[in-house]
Amino acid sequence: MTEATAGARIRLAHGGGGTLMQQLIDQELRPLYSDPTQVLHDAARLKLPHGDLAFTTDSYVVQPLEFPGGDIGSLAVTGTANDLAMAGARPLHLSVGLILEEGLELAVLRRLVVSLANTARQCGVTIVTGDTKVVERGKGDGVFINTSGIGLLATDLAIDPLAIEPGDQIFVSGDLGRHGVAILAARHGLDLHPPLASDCAPLWPVVESLLTAGVQLHCLRDLTRGGLASALAELSGASRLEFLVEEEAIPVAPPVARTCELLGFEPLHLANEGRLVAVVPERSAAATLQILEPLGGALIGEVRANAARVLLRTRFGSERVLVPLSGELLPRIC
Repeated sequence: MTEATAGARIRLAHGGGGTLMQQLIDQELRPLYSDPTQVLHDAARLKLPHGDLAFTTDSYVVQPLEFPGGDIGSLAVTGTANDLAMAGARPLHLSVGLILEEGLELAVLRRLVVSLANTARQCGVTIVTGDTKVVERGKGDGVFINTSGIGLLATDLAIDPLAIEPGDQIFVSGDLGRHGVAILAARHGLDLHPPLASDCAPLWPVVESLLTAGVQLHCLRDLTRGGLASALAELSGASRLEFLVEEEAIPVAPPVARTCELLGFEPLHLANEGRLVAVVPERSAAATLQILEPLGGALIGEVRANAARVLLRTRFGSERVLVPLSGELLPRIC
């Protein structure tokens, strides 16, 4: 029986940020859009009479609810604010929808509310509306959160995959895989030395610095589910260009590298919540590196005028195709 048959069902892997999730969006959800052929990005750009805005929405289902470096509340605010930033928009306002499970401790809810408020202040956004629902015990995993956000576009340029050109340079804003390993350690009681915290953090300050420096941003993408591998595959497919990245240049913290080596994970598949990939023209490369390198970022590759694929040049000089996972590496992660 194939996925296309009448008996096919949603699987947990359809939410993992990999190829199954992309197939679900392309085959089942695109008819929702007025233009089903449009290139999908982290946030929609809206041209309105009184200004150009960005709009986005996201839902959060992380488990455990609290983890080193953050919690589902801080994750919900930064994740939505970061999606707006990837469109070149300053985050302004958020809505918060809470789905609470019967039996949730009020002490946990109070901590999450404090976290939501504190993180909103950190991101420079205001929470302006919301909704609350309660579901039966065993049907809500503690708390689910949906946040929608509005931001003011800070540039007239379209920052999306269609702007990518051959010769563009590929950057990441910091080391990769921290969020995935922090969730894994919290969930399974792994005693990492030194302890590792999630990289959950707002990305607008980084984007604003790049724009202020005059960097021409062709494309931005925050590295969440599926990690760098999924993000590059999506951008390569949408732009129909080849991405070549250097394994040696990709920053990975030693605790992440050791955990991946021990468990057989690939750091480039691990989730992040405070990292972005930036694709810029070669003339903007020096200015981009000057801003990102002090944050732990790096130049990791380039775009080439070949068929759409992502090539990873290994430490040994060989090249292999870097593909996203088909399903879920770690469920309930963001």
